[in-house]
Amino acid sequence: MSEENRTKIRVAVVDDHEMFRAGVIATLQNTFDIVGQAADVPGSVAMIAQVKPQVVLLDVHVPGGEGGGGAEILLKSRPYSPDTVFLALSVSDAPQDVGSVIRAGARGYVTKTITGADLISSIKQVHEGYAVFSPKLAGFVLSAFQGGSFGSASDAPVHDEELDRLSAREQEVMRLIARGYTYKEVAAELFISIKTVETHVSSVLRKLQLSNRTELTRWAADRRIV
Repeated sequence: MSEENRTKIRVAVVDDHEMFRAGVIATLQNTFDIVGQAADVPGSVAMIAQVKPQVVLLDVHVPGGEGGGGAEILLKSRPYSPDTVFLALSVSDAPQDVGSVIRAGARGYVTKTITGADLISSIKQVHEGYAVFSPKLAGFVLSAFQGGSFGSASDAPVHDEELDRLSAREQEVMRLIARGYTYKEVAAELFISIKTVETHVSSVLRKLQLSNRTELTRWAADRRIV
């Protein structure tokens, strides 16, 4: 290892979308020492235990394990690498997703709309001990902490049988469509094809017994999940 790499922050990237993960690594590799990457819960825990990165970029919805995603990775890997800090990087800005990883111990949460320069800055800040959040999330997080709702019973997600019918990917697509994204924008955001987006939307509408995206937007807004 060169002297230069020893002085760089050691970063690992966890995301189940291979193209997105590769893009993030390409953005970061000139600034940081990229020491590991993984795409699922067991692989992420093993990787973190082995290489003990200083900072982990952590997606919220990661498959495998017991279904706990990013929060499960954080909790299971903490005993193996207690000094590692975690920065969530996710397409989702839903309160329950933010709350789950912050309760688990993440130092910050930024969305995938972040620029490369801002992501680099965010990694440096969490490594230095600061909490970092996307502007849209900062107010919610502050209010939650001030109100004492993080980690309290009142913050636990309400069991929603309709929402539980949707897979994690369908929920991601549903939230973006409900926020007004076009199919093309959803495809670009999630690194999937437009045809796949159409398939997921059709499945969501069928499972929720809705007729169109207007009804879907209203359904999501009523549940405060967009």
